[in-house]
Amino acid sequence: MAPKRKTPPETNAARPSRSGNPFKDRLGLGAYLEDPASYPSSRVIYNNEDFVAINDRYPKATIHTLLLPRSSKYNLLHPFDALDDPEVLAKVKTETQRLKALVAKELQRRLGTHSESDARRQAVLEGDAEPDQGGELPEGRDWAAEVKAGVHAVPSMRHLHVHVFSRDMFSEALRHRKHYNSFNTPFLVDLDDFPLAADDPRRNTKEEAYLRWDMKCWRCGLNFGNQFQKLKRHLEEEYETWKKL
Repeated sequence: MAPKRKTPPETNAARPSRSGNPFKDRLGLGAYLEDPASYPSSRVIYNNEDFVAINDRYPKATIHTLLLPRSSKYNLLHPFDALDDPEVLAKVKTETQRLKALVAKELQRRLGTHSESDARRQAVLEGDAEPDQGGELPEGRDWAAEVKAGVHAVPSMRHLHVHVFSRDMFSEALRHRKHYNSFNTPFLVDLDDFPLAADDPRRNTKEEAYLRWDMKCWRCGLNFGNQFQKLKRHLEEEYETWKKL
């Protein structure tokens, strides 16, 4: 009987997430990095030498995008490790701002006609109302304030990716407590919080068990415990109010 072949050790870059990933290990995002031009604009938003921006295949909000760094030097590292590098962090933050602006613009395109804050501005633009004193255009709604950006403490996909999404959490793809809590507890680490301190509790996600926390409405704070269907109905009500602000 022939001796068993030894499995070659993994490189540091390809090592599974050190935080104890509860999800199945996946490399699916790598396909977008290999040949982004082969995907339709409905999937790949844009790409350049350093990044690919895509629409999430299973969006957890009205708009849910991912920013994927292309460099093989760090795109298979855990996000905490990759973003500890000041140069990498600076590049990712700059590109994230670009994507956030696009998400905000698309959010306004989809929901602006429902927004009371945008109604006055739109009326002036269409000649149905006069500008403010001094002839200035009303500011309208700050759609950028409705966009969040961050990384999961325990990513579900191996390639480094930043979630950039509208905060409404209104989506058919939002199907259970883990989905919701992964975007509404410290499990999602805001990109602006980086670099993280060495003793930041979000580095100990396994111990904190954020995904098992009670579900609380992102907007009003109402606690739904583990009653996801009640939360889901409530989120639809909140969405209808939120889009009209």
